[in-house]
Amino acid sequence: MKLFASDLDRTLIYSKRALNEMETPWNPQMIGVEEKNGEHVSFMTKESYHLLKEIAAKHLFVPVTTRTYQQYKRIFIMEKEIPVTYCVTSNGARIHYQGVVLKDWDETIQQRLKADCCEKEEILEKLQQYALDGELKIADNLFFYYVLNAKIDQDNKKEITKLASDHGWNISLQGRKLYFMPSPICKGKAISYIKEREGAEQTIGAGDSLLDSPFLNVCQTAYIPCHGELTLEESRNATHVLTNQKGAFAGEEIVRNVHKQFVF
Repeated sequence: MKLFASDLDRTLIYSKRALNEMETPWNPQMIGVEEKNGEHVSFMTKESYHLLKEIAAKHLFVPVTTRTYQQYKRIFIMEKEIPVTYCVTSNGARIHYQGVVLKDWDETIQQRLKADCCEKEEILEKLQQYALDGELKIADNLFFYYVLNAKIDQDNKKEITKLASDHGWNISLQGRKLYFMPSPICKGKAISYIKEREGAEQTIGAGDSLLDSPFLNVCQTAYIPCHGELTLEESRNATHVLTNQKGAFAGEEIVRNVHKQFVF
């Protein structure tokens, strides 16, 4: 069995804000893939969509996202058009199989949270000294993030990274969102679980952020968009391949490469 595990936002799909940030604004080659309040809010290229649909029809395609399951379900192509057996949401805290949460995985996560890191309330209290300028959001009562109003000072970011690490948490900056994630909640552990459960012989991954790094490291090949947070890291290895394109065209480049390896 071949498995393609991919992050979604800023890897395969892009909001208009993200497209504009990457100087690849929406154009007629792109189609809407996520709907919110009756409007399309995320996009991918038409070619990327068709190739991904072919991959998912013949092999195991696993969306891997920091979104909660409810946020993930707004991406209607995963609900209605592209075959998805497993999805990993909440950064690996939840695995759904054929639309039903896997209870054994859920229990494993709860045990690890109790054993390996402090409560989110403790981290939030310690963060008050930094007066982060942004809206705080809690996800699934498991982790949290700030939607920042201004760029965070790099010295503060280093201090906050150390503070989080000392208490069993990780951070990742994705666009305007600064994520705080308990270390047991990890995309890599979730993908390893699915690989073992399904007996996957070949796994290709794709992702752009530090939160994607753990699952990319358990793949034989890992694609990283050239605009991603991971391009700034020294932790990349020989299995990591940077795209030449950015924005939605990076997503298309990734899917095209996977299609060549998996389908033909």
